[in-house]
Amino acid sequence: MILRELALPVIGAPMAGVTTPALVGAVAEAGGLGMLAAGYRPPEQLADDLDTLDRAGHTRVGVNLFVPGAPTGAAAHVLAHRDRLAPVAHRRGVELPRPIPDDDGYAAKLALVIERAVPLVSFTFGAPSRADVQLLHRAVSAVAVTVTSATEARHAVTVGANLLVVQSHHAGGHRGTFDPADPGGTEELADLVAAVAAVAGPQVPLIAAGGVGDPATAERALRAGATAVQVGTLLLGADEAGTHPAYLKCLLDPARQVTVRTRVFTGRTARGLRNRATDNWPEPPASYPEVHQLTRPLRAAAAAAGDPEEMSLWAGTGVGHVRRAPAARLLMDLFA
Repeated sequence: MILRELALPVIGAPMAGVTTPALVGAVAEAGGLGMLAAGYRPPEQLADDLDTLDRAGHTRVGVNLFVPGAPTGAAAHVLAHRDRLAPVAHRRGVELPRPIPDDDGYAAKLALVIERAVPLVSFTFGAPSRADVQLLHRAVSAVAVTVTSATEARHAVTVGANLLVVQSHHAGGHRGTFDPADPGGTEELADLVAAVAAVAGPQVPLIAAGGVGDPATAERALRAGATAVQVGTLLLGADEAGTHPAYLKCLLDPARQVTVRTRVFTGRTARGLRNRATDNWPEPPASYPEVHQLTRPLRAAAAAAGDPEEMSLWAGTGVGHVRRAPAARLLMDLFA
């Protein structure tokens, strides 16, 4: 199993828009395993990232895919939400799109990771089909599924998952619940790991995720039964990360380090730094990716202006541990 080959029991979380090939390579060089975030990236860009890592000699890498959900059937609610966002769009000088069906290029990305025989392929927002898991296994890829409850873990094991990423509510970014309307539970990470271990059994290694920013939290997760931890927020400050400067400035500001769970940016529950958008944007329907499509121009305009008040500043509850340093130093200090 790939986790046994790691000098450090750590996975670099796949963070869309932030995780660069350089960060993935740095995590690997430190003794962990870096994960490319395929979410929101065309298959061609994902292929370029894999080529970059291959040229650098990094073969121990992983890729994370979003599992497409069923159509929400909430078109009227989404269009009504578009109208509610119109004042924000007017202020930003952008036009909001009319959402269209979008599965994030799932089939093409799945075909790509199978063709490249990526060593570890993880899934978020649900479990892949048993047939997809079998295709990956034939390509000698291990399969991990992000779970937020024992019930989700039981299903992931039945489709053939080799590993489970056990994600607590302390994690930054999207909560990986199978149901987009479900915000997930609020168990502490160690308790959630223990509950999942009880249903997954000893043959399925667990990767603990959520709030892992210091040695004590990492140690508690490993003692609870995890084989490795997944680190995201801590790596936002890594020299190799692609964190937007305005985003990074907020992460490093002690006065800004309050996180909230919100659906305003994408229609799915996610944790990030509190800002004007989380406080004032209208509450959306639980419609992902339609709400994500609606707010994308608003977030892009805010980022272009260097204005963090309407950017999605994803961060977990371990945000107080973020600092500027090479990724290798951040990870080695985690296990000091």
